[in-house]
Amino acid sequence: MAFPKWKEILIACVCAFGILFSLPNIIPQSVLNVLPGFIPTKKVNLGLDLRGGAHLLLEVDLDSVENDYLNQILDAARQTLRKEMIPYAANFPRSVAKDQKSVEFDLKDTTKVGKARTALVAIDSDCKVEITGAHVTITPTEEALTLKKADAVERSIECVRKRVDDTGTREPNIQRQGNDRILLQIPGLQDPSRVKELLGKTAKMTFRLVDESAPVVTDKKNAVAPLGSMYVESDEGGYLAVKKQVLVGGETLTSANLGHDEYNSPAVEFSFNKIGAKKFAEATKANVGKRLAILLDNKIISAPKINGAITGGHGIITGNFTVESAQDLAVLLKAGALPAPLHVIEERTVGPDLGADSIQSGILATLISGIFVLVFMYLWYSSFGMIANVAVVVNIILLIAGLSFLQATLTLPGIAGIALTVGTAVDANVLINERIKEYIRKGERFVKAVEKGYDLAMTSIVDTNLNTIIGMACLYYFGSGPVKGFAITTILGTVISFFTATTLTRYIVSTLLRLKYAVKIPM
Repeated sequence: MAFPKWKEILIACVCAFGILFSLPNIIPQSVLNVLPGFIPTKKVNLGLDLRGGAHLLLEVDLDSVENDYLNQILDAARQTLRKEMIPYAANFPRSVAKDQKSVEFDLKDTTKVGKARTALVAIDSDCKVEITGAHVTITPTEEALTLKKADAVERSIECVRKRVDDTGTREPNIQRQGNDRILLQIPGLQDPSRVKELLGKTAKMTFRLVDESAPVVTDKKNAVAPLGSMYVESDEGGYLAVKKQVLVGGETLTSANLGHDEYNSPAVEFSFNKIGAKKFAEATKANVGKRLAILLDNKIISAPKINGAITGGHGIITGNFTVESAQDLAVLLKAGALPAPLHVIEERTVGPDLGADSIQSGILATLISGIFVLVFMYLWYSSFGMIANVAVVVNIILLIAGLSFLQATLTLPGIAGIALTVGTAVDANVLINERIKEYIRKGERFVKAVEKGYDLAMTSIVDTNLNTIIGMACLYYFGSGPVKGFAITTILGTVISFFTATTLTRYIVSTLLRLKYAVKIPM
């Protein structure tokens, strides 16, 4: 029952940690705002079912992923045939139709079929090339398409996470559902229109030169752009002709932030990586005096005149921005382009009143279960029962502190996990106390019986807690949303209860015995 000094200090530090990190949950926010910076102010994040908020189910357009892949193969085939001086027929497609599963075109010279086959096979090892007469068919394998689609969903999830996080939203729940869907839950958000607008943009950014030889038109249908150019919509109104050649792509951007121009109007400041900075410097140096169009999703957002070479790798986008629109554009550019469009297929809002009712019900259930446990332990084990009750209270404090420190999201099933932890927290103490009584009946001295009770109950306690953690780990791995919240809370509570039952209560008993307090256990 002897405790070394370092262990006493460790126990005191853990308990102090629990009190310090759990207090912000009961202190008013106005008081937390004026506390010094070194004092913890993090609270437990409440989930959608407790705080209210927005629930969106998004679908990744996987048909678009497949179509983009086929168009990449088409462009690569065109460039390869030109490089190898292999002529192709005039019916060579400009793009692949959405419902098409392969790239098809005709060769002009059938004597170069063998050379064409060798060149086209080298484009992509995941594609099958078939040539019948002069007709060429390039078909991606199912395995390649499956990998492309899976990668697009994963990259979409990461892009959604970046965009939502950069809006200042706290603790969004973003999960994959099925093969092509993403679940997005944002606690505290009652109007999801801004988030939907951000997620509805692919945000593919390119820098191209404006074709000054072509006039500005109001109707794109009847306008014919010069060779090598195309008409695109402009934010300033009408359609401008821009060169098809991309000078710099948005993938080379490293940062984008809200800034202001020389007139103190909202603007977007951006920076390139080394490759992008070099391309941007070369492009601006070679085109001084011309207009550079900045396109977002094939729409011109700004077309400033190049006054000189920009060599620092930094730039600024000006336009008719508000502070919010400039901030949103910066968020889109910083998060990067979506690999495929997202469609909202389900939307609902949970009101804060419903969340408040859930919290009240959860707290009531936890209090009732806690009171029953405390009363039972006192009536059944007397002094040792009260010591176990102290451990239960410390267990809850440490659990709240752990959730605050980890910034885990607490859901209604998470509150159920806390209520469950209250019950299981005394399970180890029941094992220990029954062991102590067993050795007292065998004639052992009280102190020796207490020592043996703690030592020999350890195996059973470890087995019980380990089984619980394994079960909860499986729930966390295979479950989603609220199930994960329940698993996290229960795992954390189980680990904490192991400390409070086997170490904290033993230290309290040891201290009371050393101070010669009358510690008794009813037989």
